[in-house]
Amino acid sequence: MLKREINIADKLKKGKTLLLFGPRRAGKTTLLKEFARTAKLKTVFYNGDNYRIQNKFSQTDIAELAKMVDGFEVLIIDEAQNIANIGRSLKILNDERPKLTVIATGSASFELRGQVGEPLLGRKTTQLLYPFSLAEILNGRQDLPPAVVWQEMRAQLLIYGMYPDSVLAKNDQERQDFLNELVDSLLLKDIFAYQEVKGSDLLFKLLALLAFQIGNEVSYSELAAKLGVNKITVQRYLDLLEKAFVVFRLGAFSRNLRNELTKTQKYFFYDNGVRNALIANFNPLDLRNDLGALWENFVINERLKRRACSGARANQYFWRTYAQKEIDLIEERDGKLFAYEIKYNPRAKAAAPKDWQAAYSKVSEFKIITPDNFLEWK
Repeated sequence: MLKREINIADKLKKGKTLLLFGPRRAGKTTLLKEFARTAKLKTVFYNGDNYRIQNKFSQTDIAELAKMVDGFEVLIIDEAQNIANIGRSLKILNDERPKLTVIATGSASFELRGQVGEPLLGRKTTQLLYPFSLAEILNGRQDLPPAVVWQEMRAQLLIYGMYPDSVLAKNDQERQDFLNELVDSLLLKDIFAYQEVKGSDLLFKLLALLAFQIGNEVSYSELAAKLGVNKITVQRYLDLLEKAFVVFRLGAFSRNLRNELTKTQKYFFYDNGVRNALIANFNPLDLRNDLGALWENFVINERLKRRACSGARANQYFWRTYAQKEIDLIEERDGKLFAYEIKYNPRAKAAAPKDWQAAYSKVSEFKIITPDNFLEWK
């Protein structure tokens, strides 16, 4: 088992509920079971997928709720979005048992956030858990230097992603089997369970279109035309896919200069393996024509994971002008801009575009990120 960088005990605050969000099969349940096993606290663990548990916690009778937590210091509810009225139930427990620590997980933020938002206003903290980060994988391989492990595993991680089941699988066939099952059965489960959609075919077609556009701006109108629906439907479905932790977006960075794009978006997948499963392409790197897209998706994901683990705050964007001058990733943190060009070829050379230098050189740094210097990137 690889140790996660996130320490649940450090995230707990007295009198507040910890909401742990993240994709299905990213490791939330494993992380919490490990916490329950090692914490010196009396902990009870309930599965929100269980009908009996759903029935018990959907009640707002304090006497019934108390029976579920009597004698325990920590209450953990996994997949809490499946429980009706969970927000009100947790508020009642919070009011009546102020010393009880509560942890609730959700694999779809639109459902759990919606249920607990108002009832737990000011009484909750949020933590995101993504699939494994490269740092977690390297920390779990103490038998070899990090650079050697990175060289050895790079192709696997770019093709099959970083879900725990994929990373820990014995061979590539097991990885493919896991990813195909994830995509076919679990990836969109929460969307179909809680949201009105026109059918799985449309969502999967939309995901396939996004998979082929990594690193490129997305046009809602163009997607709508290809899918035979209106733009509003496309935007709604993209919002659902974001809240189900399938894709995320970067907006365009601009300080309202005349030549900068301002309203376009790029979409990325939370995991390379999921992206490749959606387009049925697990070909080795030397047979692919999308290596640049895979690398860009991987790199930007790693930055998300780093922020989630460290608690560091940063805004992320891409930058492009109408003249097609661009920078792949802009990070805005601590009052400064950090510009990154993401290239798989370690011999690639690039300089910050002149328009960028003219506008932002005094407040920005520019760097090329390749596999060769990735481990050094801070």
